[in-house]
Amino acid sequence: RIVASPLAKSLAEERGIDLAGVVGTGPGGRITASDVENAKPGAAPAKKEGKKGPVRPSNVPAGTIMATPQAKKAAKKNRVDLKTVAGTGPFGRITEDDVLLAAGKPSPSKATDTPAMAPTRDIPELPDGPVPLSGMQVAVAGNMMATKAAPDFRVSRRIQTTKFDELYAMMKPKGVTVSALMSKAVALAIEEHPIVNAHYDEASKSIVYKKDINIANAVAIPGGLITPVIKNCNALPIMGVSDKWRELVGKAKEGKLVPDEFTTGTFTISNLGMFGVSQFGSLLPAGSGSILAVGAALPTVKMVNGAPTEVKEMEVTITCDHRHIYGADAALFLKTLAEILEERTIELVL
Repeated sequence: RIVASPLAKSLAEERGIDLAGVVGTGPGGRITASDVENAKPGAAPAKKEGKKGPVRPSNVPAGTIMATPQAKKAAKKNRVDLKTVAGTGPFGRITEDDVLLAAGKPSPSKATDTPAMAPTRDIPELPDGPVPLSGMQVAVAGNMMATKAAPDFRVSRRIQTTKFDELYAMMKPKGVTVSALMSKAVALAIEEHPIVNAHYDEASKSIVYKKDINIANAVAIPGGLITPVIKNCNALPIMGVSDKWRELVGKAKEGKLVPDEFTTGTFTISNLGMFGVSQFGSLLPAGSGSILAVGAALPTVKMVNGAPTEVKEMEVTITCDHRHIYGADAALFLKTLAEILEERTIELVL
């Protein structure tokens, strides 16, 4: 086996020098470019065995057809069997030009077809062109446009989740989810700040309060978005909230929710924390006063008793209708929610 640098091999081929007759001075007897330059041209001529074409890499399994993504696409389009095509690309790789030549068609002769610009991996087929919306997507689009009718604003707050995480770890074996616990916490906070559960009525120029606290949670389903509602969430025990939420999610995935189960929310929660989203804001649903966006609980360093300590925090952002809810209202609601999640977690399971 002849060990030589790539440059040495290139020079040897260019000058017609057989590397078998060159003494290497590099590490381990490796032939360098200098060794080739110092060799006498023609002193040990390379064997003339005729043109063999590009050398196939030794790590490519036998029988594997090496072809560029464009070549594969052109072969499929022109019904050309790649096994019958001789590749002229690097290491014998079949190029688009090779396929088109085999199909009797002219080469595209694009500047991007140069070896340096040609893709080296299979490029996925991406959707292209208009696709009609489904009935649900049309409804969602209409609802999104309606959100812009109200002058809204956003307020954010970070909440430590140490005690909340401990409670969740205790309740998870019983089937209680983060969504159920968060819904209960929000419902309890609304009891102290009913203004965020109210909506503004333009016709009567009045604030419409609601004694029922119906928590809607945004759920992504194939082809759209839906908001199953846990009715009277503040009055239900945590296991009742959990069971109802499990039932609603099951119906949502099966497309069996009835309108009363997804159109009666008085306050909405949108949680993207499970996707690692740290912070975001939600659009205000038409006919409601507030929506809460919940980000992921992430580790951060805080000074605790004078010492840097790692804690977990999540950022929540409330979007409110500014016609009847003011900045102080939103801030006080988030303050109460933080107290419940940080210090009053026992109330979630009472």
